[in-house]
Amino acid sequence: MKLVELAGSGERLSILCIGAHSDDIEIGAGATILGWIGRGVRLDVHWAVLSACGPRADEARASAEAFLADAARSVIELAEFKDGFFPYQGADIKTWFEALKRRTSPDVILCHSRNDAHQDHREVSMLTWNTFRDHAILEYEIPKWDGDLSQPNVFIPASKTLMERKAKLLFDHFGTQRSKDWFDAQTFMGLARLRGAECRAPDGFAEAFHARKMVVH
Repeated sequence: MKLVELAGSGERLSILCIGAHSDDIEIGAGATILGWIGRGVRLDVHWAVLSACGPRADEARASAEAFLADAARSVIELAEFKDGFFPYQGADIKTWFEALKRRTSPDVILCHSRNDAHQDHREVSMLTWNTFRDHAILEYEIPKWDGDLSQPNVFIPASKTLMERKAKLLFDHFGTQRSKDWFDAQTFMGLARLRGAECRAPDGFAEAFHARKMVVH
């Protein structure tokens, strides 16, 4: 499979990362973001988390700062919408999205999958597409009890070292999540190993995304 590069060393790439909850972006696309930075891409990142309250807000900010430590530029934005109730806060979240659109116009958007089983994730995906209608959007995946993983069509390879770093950063920064039975390195590494096999990644690991619509020149 021929590799397609979005941006090379020294080139600028502007991305908008949107997550419903404090650890979503890191789980879904953490290795991809670390990989771009590690390859020398001049990454300009707008990082937005919609539900980050109390200790979860502190975790979200510290984790984002760690993942983006070497980015060319970063903006971290945390909101306080109620976890689990996004479909019932739709009007307020839509207003928030419309304001976000006036603050950033990225090359690529990373957000939740439209078919995610979590209601907050689906709401974020729907409003991302509804708001950013002329952008390249890659939908990341979040492993969970519901078993909603499907067949992605975009793969971004990652090294084993990069995946291990992602898993360590997640474990280091999200103490409130460590008691969950799925929140461990085996889950993150295992899914990435499967996706790596599906795309024949050079080092055996990859993060996967859904691209619903994309124009390529």
